[in-house]
Amino acid sequence: MTAELDKPCQIKRDYQQLINLYPATDHPDAHYASKLRVYQQQIFKVNAQQKLLVLGQIGLGNGLEMLSWWHTQANLNQRLLLKVFEPNPINAYELKLLWDQSHTSMAVLGSELKLDSDFRFKFDTKLNPLAQSLLYAAPAAIIGCQRFIFDDGRITIDLHFGDIHTQLSSFIHSPQHPIYHWLVLPHLQNLLHSQIYWQMAKLSDDNSTIAGVGLTETTLNSMKTCGFEVNDYSNRDYSNTDDISFSKKPLNDHRDTVLLHERHVLRQQDAKVYAFNPTAPMLSSEISSPIAIIGGGLASAHLALSLAERGQDTQLFCKDAQLGQGASGNRQGAIYPLLTPENDELSCFFQQAFLFSRRRVQSLTAASAENQTSIAHDFCGVLQTAHDERSHLRLNKIIKSQDWPQEIAYAVDAEQANAIAKIKLDKPGFFYPLGGWVCPFEYAEAAIQKAMELTEVKLNLNTDILNIERQTDGWYLLTDNRRFGPFAQLVLANGAELTQFDASNQLQISPFRGQVSHVPAQFELSQLATVLCANGYLTPSHEGLHCLGASYVKDPAHLDFCPQEQQDNLAKMHESYPNQSWLENIDMSDNNARIGVRMVTRDHFPMMGCAPDVTKIFKDYQQHQQTKESRHYWQITPAPVHQGLYILGGLGSRGLSSGPLAAECLAAQLCGEPIPLDKKTLCKLNPNRMWLRKLLKGKAL
Repeated sequence: MTAELDKPCQIKRDYQQLINLYPATDHPDAHYASKLRVYQQQIFKVNAQQKLLVLGQIGLGNGLEMLSWWHTQANLNQRLLLKVFEPNPINAYELKLLWDQSHTSMAVLGSELKLDSDFRFKFDTKLNPLAQSLLYAAPAAIIGCQRFIFDDGRITIDLHFGDIHTQLSSFIHSPQHPIYHWLVLPHLQNLLHSQIYWQMAKLSDDNSTIAGVGLTETTLNSMKTCGFEVNDYSNRDYSNTDDISFSKKPLNDHRDTVLLHERHVLRQQDAKVYAFNPTAPMLSSEISSPIAIIGGGLASAHLALSLAERGQDTQLFCKDAQLGQGASGNRQGAIYPLLTPENDELSCFFQQAFLFSRRRVQSLTAASAENQTSIAHDFCGVLQTAHDERSHLRLNKIIKSQDWPQEIAYAVDAEQANAIAKIKLDKPGFFYPLGGWVCPFEYAEAAIQKAMELTEVKLNLNTDILNIERQTDGWYLLTDNRRFGPFAQLVLANGAELTQFDASNQLQISPFRGQVSHVPAQFELSQLATVLCANGYLTPSHEGLHCLGASYVKDPAHLDFCPQEQQDNLAKMHESYPNQSWLENIDMSDNNARIGVRMVTRDHFPMMGCAPDVTKIFKDYQQHQQTKESRHYWQITPAPVHQGLYILGGLGSRGLSSGPLAAECLAAQLCGEPIPLDKKTLCKLNPNRMWLRKLLKGKAL
């Protein structure tokens, strides 16, 4: 705990540099807060025409600048995306410490200055609801980007934790929605250098500006060398708003032309390195037709929600009479991250995705009181234990390989595990404190209901799409007696039927049958207080039943109830926790179970992005294969795709964790917005990845 306390205190000491910039006769916080407020108001005024205003901030500080952006944004017709880059990962507990210790005055936001006995400004009451919303969303001290969505998508905050240069360089420039302005906090100036400024320039609008406090001459020159207009608002008279000018000045002299060229070169380098990995083209603002989505499960519902938050209409086609009848139809599903010893892209993605999905559950639950759509869930934690020697070695390797943040996972001994579970396990394990269980079909239903509140979502139930076809004017969807379309964009998010169409039947993805047993909550078993994951899983009771599962049968011949799989589920629990008395409370006699099919990829990543044209890939392969030149060809050539067709699927057995973020990223792609995933992870998600991995290495398909 000492180390946890040291970090916020160090940030606080760094932040003291700000206070030292001002004369002792005038309280520094009032100067800083006043100028910050006026600066932010001017940014919003100058960019009032932007439907999405993207702003960058270097340094989290104590979080009050971030809250002030949020508070100052008053244009209800404008969405704000604030991207904050902070080298020191910080969790909700540490952020609260910083706010509690803060000396910064927020008096300019409407409160009177009130000093406590230690001559410290009390936290502004108008910021308290915003601060509590962010703390409730539980930022975690993980490396990478965490996306937070507030006010039905009007405010989005991306917290990028980790080395600033690495974070900036790993994300893609968004031509339609670049970063328009940057705010640099004073405590990080000494860590910044020209390479960081160039990466900021790469992600920025060509006429973007930087503002800061007490910028040194060296810092000012470095920023200007990268083509930024720089404003040091600690040295300007903000009592006169005419003194503030954030208008975009055209880069038209020779020097500016050279600097602009350098920015374009950086973007072209990114485009060249990842040319093989095409992403969804930007939607034209003139396109008024809805996006078609085939599927009625978690993925399609969350895609509709993410698009609705961007004002984009959708038309959803589900073959069943109600949503969530496929793999999303289980009573309970575990939600927790997938970790690896290396903490590689897979592990990082699932941490980001799990946290995002958890926040979605929270926000939709908060909204459910109004629309009567509840989501049964319990973030009671998930306790993972080994079940044999191999799994013991694997789990132990994961535990010891990384210094995992406490809010992600921590090791517990057998006594602690018993206390968490409230039943005897007598085994050590790995506990995920923010995890738990969620009812998937209620989660999907709540997402659709919220999407319908925000924009037009046409829900076509009992509509079995048997074929899709591409015409010159777009995609058409065919049932046995109807034809829908045309649609400029079509997303296949139809779970087990993902490969039913000619355009998708060669995707490298496999169906796995899963039978989940429902057992009565009784006696000692009913005391279970956390989700158990070992060889199979067991949930705490919900409406008098526990979920026990699940079988895992590739390419199932049928979806009928299987007595053997029911007994196999029970055997897994006996293998995982032998000789425990509560096992005798598991009653399978009524053969109560649910069977579904989940689509699984070999590398455990979902599929998200442009639908690959596999026939064209193999045709091109005949001309470019197994040579040095062929590797170069596949590197610099965008892989063939079906125009206007996208894939969202392959969520496997962890769709509750991965599905909502995958949907959010596809929605961001379709709308030309910054994506909260780095370039390497996007390659891992691309539906063409299995073929491209071989082709980029010059291997045979």
